Amino acid sequence: MFLFTKSKPKPNFPPSLRNSLPVIGHLHLMKRPFHRKLLSISRSLGNAPIIHLRLGQRQTYVVSSRAIAEECFTKNDIVFANRPVLMINKHLGYNSTHMVGASYGDHWRSLRRITAAEIFSSTRLSMFLYIRKDEIRRLLLRLSRDSVHVRAPL
Repeated sequence: MFLFTKSKPKPNFPPSLRNSLPVIGHLHLMKRPFHRKLLSISRSLGNAPIIHLRLGQRQTYVVSSRAIAEECFTKNDIVFANRPVLMINKHLGYNSTHMVGASYGDHWRSLRRITAAEIFSSTRLSMFLYIRKDEIRRLLLRLSRDSVHVRAPL
């Protein structure tokens, strides 16, 4: 049986670190500041312009070359603009039909257009100005009530 089954070709991933843990992947390596840590990982792999990391269960690619980043966001921008498919968006987000979870396309563009025209228009914002003022007043009252008042020494 071993002789007659075709083996799956190994995916051609960019270089990656070897010490990936089973559940958390490379998350144990992430220290603050993240950009410096990602740069040191890239340098440890021979200044690789693209590196492959597993952050939890997600496959992540880090691009550290300006030319490759420009190519990613000009030629392949629709691929990078899409959001990941999550179970929570399917069940709580009405099958990813809301603006936060919708993938890039006609539906997302129409949601963005409606949001810009109806919710964030200047007339609609001025209509709800009194609500925002009331919420700010309540927030300041709650903060002043919960804060500790320190008196100056006599």
